[in-house]
Amino acid sequence: MVWLRRTTHYLFIVVVAVSSTLLTINAGDYIFYSDWAWTSFVVFSISQSTMLVVGAIYYMLFTGVPGTATYYATIMTIYTWVAKGAWFALGYPYDFVVTPVWIPSAMLLDLTYWATRRNKHAAIIIGGTLVGLSLPIFNMINLLLVRDPLEMAFKYPRPTLPPYMTPIEPQVGKFYNSPVALGSGAGAVLSVPMAALGAKLNTWTYRWMA
Repeated sequence: MVWLRRTTHYLFIVVVAVSSTLLTINAGDYIFYSDWAWTSFVVFSISQSTMLVVGAIYYMLFTGVPGTATYYATIMTIYTWVAKGAWFALGYPYDFVVTPVWIPSAMLLDLTYWATRRNKHAAIIIGGTLVGLSLPIFNMINLLLVRDPLEMAFKYPRPTLPPYMTPIEPQVGKFYNSPVALGSGAGAVLSVPMAALGAKLNTWTYRWMA
């Protein structure tokens, strides 16, 4: 049964990593990531931080080795960069889809697990909070380094885009002043229960395969 248990674990890791790539392609292009008045940046930050922490803590607790969360985030990053080639083949520039910066946040999760001497509960509470807080900050820095998103969005319109989702001029400060602060706050709160879910999935899988 050991081989079946390990296969189940690795299959889950692959599924989550592929799902992260699909989520990035759908929520990480210029239309959703940058054009929609930063509102999408908050939603994107929450979705990416919660998705990262579930798979990363699952994988980390499965191996019990600090560093595997960073390895998992690296897998997600590589998958997404490869998937960007599909856009490039359609004639879009290769940076049309902005790849999120997952690795530094995963490193903080690994560091928490290592510093607390592999304490699972500390990894859930402290590590989950750090992931939710840090990911929007790293992604905003990443986004600011990309060339003008509005220019790119109008130059390369999506053929399947419905009329009501035409790119609009960002209205920064219209609803709130800081999308990074809102994304970090909401991400920090939601990443903790999602980290607990990832840890629980690890336990459930072992019991199911026992």
